Amino acid sequence: QVQLVETGGGLVQPGGSLRLSCAASRSIFRIDAMAWYRQAPGKQREWVARITKGGTTAYTDSMKGRFTISRDNAKNTVYLQMTSLKPEDTAVYYCNNSPVVFDYWGQGTQVTVSS
Repeated sequence: QVQLVETGGGLVQPGGSLRLSCAASRSIFRIDAMAWYRQAPGKQREWVARITKGGTTAYTDSMKGRFTISRDNAKNTVYLQMTSLKPEDTAVYYCNNSPVVFDYWGQGTQVTVSS
């Protein structure tokens, strides 16, 4: 069974913080790297941050210093701590393998940054 459940989104003011969580099925999580992606209105889905099973991380340049990805291998869960949020961070956030293995995406979680 393949499943991804993203939670933690919401409405936040510019400069605020949010912590996203993604619970993945074992079939997805056991495949080394996990990543967060996002899709803003009218734009293509883009990669945000990546973490290997061993904890090596990588970020898109615009997220460096603001976002932190982490994972709990015992819980099959990956997290994204977002700080100093900007209006341009508004998007639906998704998690998945990196690179994507299964033709499947969860419902995502909406993050809206607005005053």
